[in-house]
Amino acid sequence: MKTKTMKVGMMVLAVAALSVGTVSCKKKGCTDPTAANYDASAEKDDGSCEPAAPVTSTDIQKYGAITADETWTAGNVYVLNGKVVVPNGVTLTIEAGTIVKGAEGTGTLASALLVNRGGMIMANGTASNPIIFTSVLDNIEPGQLTGTNLTEADQGLWGGIIVCGNAPTSAGDGDTETQIEGIPADGVNGIFGGSDAADNSGVLNYVSIRHGGALIGAGNEINGLTLGGVGTGTTISNIEVIANVDDGVEFFGGTVDATNILVGFQGDDGVDIDMNYSGTVDNFIVVNGGNSDEALEIDGPEGTTYTNGLFTLNNGSVYTFGGTEARGDFKSKAQGTINNVSMGEAKIRASYQNNCADTKTDAWTHLTQAQPTLVFSGSEFSAVTVYTGSEDDQTNTCPVPAQDQTDAEAAMTSATATGADATGFASWTWMGVNGKL
Repeated sequence: MKTKTMKVGMMVLAVAALSVGTVSCKKKGCTDPTAANYDASAEKDDGSCEPAAPVTSTDIQKYGAITADETWTAGNVYVLNGKVVVPNGVTLTIEAGTIVKGAEGTGTLASALLVNRGGMIMANGTASNPIIFTSVLDNIEPGQLTGTNLTEADQGLWGGIIVCGNAPTSAGDGDTETQIEGIPADGVNGIFGGSDAADNSGVLNYVSIRHGGALIGAGNEINGLTLGGVGTGTTISNIEVIANVDDGVEFFGGTVDATNILVGFQGDDGVDIDMNYSGTVDNFIVVNGGNSDEALEIDGPEGTTYTNGLFTLNNGSVYTFGGTEARGDFKSKAQGTINNVSMGEAKIRASYQNNCADTKTDAWTHLTQAQPTLVFSGSEFSAVTVYTGSEDDQTNTCPVPAQDQTDAEAAMTSATATGADATGFASWTWMGVNGKL
């Protein structure tokens, strides 16, 4: 017994000595328990504390699938925890003036609002009472148009809004339906596409989507507003997307028309069209920030189904904040009409085959053929650049023949475009209120 007691005493002394020896190596972090990034294990403050968003008794937590029709009311703050799903046969109504905040999280924990095929969202805001989707870190409160603690540099703080419909979509491999970007495939959620061009997924009107684009995987983020196979029965109007990591608004096929769209300071593209979207986007503005990619990224069909749809872009202005130019990239068999749109450089993709001797169908083909299906009308741009992303044997990129560049320039004549009317965005959007238009 004496020997055991002595051994224990020696161990205690050793531990005490070790503690004394390491007392100066304190873990650094945020030691303020009221801060958003408080670290309970930190012993020394490193000045990194971030102000926490106010939590009020009216915050209502939402999780998982909504099982029956419900209404989110103004005056409350609704918090999305992970994926909140509006399933087939269920309608979610969001009153004008309601604030919805997304919880932090990445990967499978990224927060987002997903409307499945057959589900419906009725989010009908007004210019005086818009519906605002933002992050839980935003200190905005009911009745306010903007908080004070987040800027256009605050991206990726939650996910975004995803709407899936039954309208025609040109997916790969001849498929008429596929899985939406940003939602892991589980056999239930995120499937879009079908044969109903007039499909109705509800209303999004006077909706501002802020600080989203959470990472769900390597190089895979959620768009601010994703529309997959959404039909003409749906109303998409007066939409703002600000400070999203990935694209602002992306159309994956579908036929829905969209009016009065404002995108700013996104990390990737402003307006992105894919899978042969065949609706009309009218009166849109993209304001690139310092880490933005293309203002417009326009693709055509991916597969062999629904390949004849033509998009229309009417009355648009794209630029980088401060007044410098922003580009439009027309690629991957893009086909449609660009009318009264002001941009900087217009990029046109060409593809080649047979050791670079022949062209394959691509945006350049649709632009220069005898009866073109890619048409620029009354639009303004500073330059036309034909480029190619195709490769022979995955090693040598085909050079663009000088004649192909000449033919593209001949098919495109820059005009003086009036572009978009920004007056309708000034009073209710984050960008308008904060002087970023």
